[in-house]
Amino acid sequence: MEGNPLKPKVVISAKLRSKVREALKNLLNEIADIYVLNDWTNERSLQELKDAEALVPLHEEINEKLLSRMPKLRIVARFGVGYDRVDVEACTKRGIYVTHTPNVLSNAVAELTLALMLCLSRRIIEADRYVRTEWAKANRSTLPLREDLYGKTLGIIGLGRIGTEVARRAKAFGMRIVYYDKIRRRNAELELGVEYLSLDKLLRISDFVSLHVPLTPETASLIGERELEKMKKTAYLINTSRGRVIDEEALCRALEKHQIAGAGLDVFSEEPLPLDSPLIKMKNVVLTPHMATLTVETRSLMLHIVAEDVRRVLTGKAPLNPVPEQKDVISTRKGNE
Repeated sequence: MEGNPLKPKVVISAKLRSKVREALKNLLNEIADIYVLNDWTNERSLQELKDAEALVPLHEEINEKLLSRMPKLRIVARFGVGYDRVDVEACTKRGIYVTHTPNVLSNAVAELTLALMLCLSRRIIEADRYVRTEWAKANRSTLPLREDLYGKTLGIIGLGRIGTEVARRAKAFGMRIVYYDKIRRRNAELELGVEYLSLDKLLRISDFVSLHVPLTPETASLIGERELEKMKKTAYLINTSRGRVIDEEALCRALEKHQIAGAGLDVFSEEPLPLDSPLIKMKNVVLTPHMATLTVETRSLMLHIVAEDVRRVLTGKAPLNPVPEQKDVISTRKGNE
């Protein structure tokens, strides 16, 4: 299909929900030709991509090989906060903006984090199955006692936007909040009464450990065998950040041995989670399909942020939501405008 040669070409992922794709088309149709691609790796797709000036990927990898085929590319607009599949350094060298949607996800991710904690502490998934299959037969409740969140210690690893919102909600449950971050957040300590600890001490004393860090070379396998051994046998591990922040094989071993009490996981090393993963059959885990931001309100805000940054770049302006590695570059370019 031939597009309008006067309009720049925007390629969006077919993996985005159909309603999102249609909304992006509606928001950008006046200034761009919109193309939807499924497989971004075959030769036919690469031919479609060669004239693209903007990309809106979901899970696609944006690497040097792909970038070398797109000499006109001006922006990669990530629909989400994570951008570990985008080679930011290669984009920056080519003068390509990389943007994401970090400011609108915090509430949704924080809420799912607390939901996972409640599911584990009150064993809600098990209770649901019990009502459906056994309760009427037993004629009384035979379930073991559950645990309160009140009075428990929550250890937050990464006290950024999302971690702070998790702390705020956990305080409402009467939990003690401790945290570890490479940057000490003294304002949050004063506002929320959270306590800064070393990673080792946090792991040793926490009843719940919740991960809220980006995936970087520094954080890959941040929680491995050594770290899991330091946790309480009664503790739960929560991950709504990125799957590879945890050594998944080590976690499976720890769960099988009941080295920790359980885990609540929204993200995995491989997604979708393979059906032969040991996690599938474990009763001491709660699994959700990378759905932390899957709310009507959050997705609507993400959609408009992506569309606005694409619109700005295609009309000669700097984007509003560059990834952290490009913020200085954006400032420099703005200063020269």
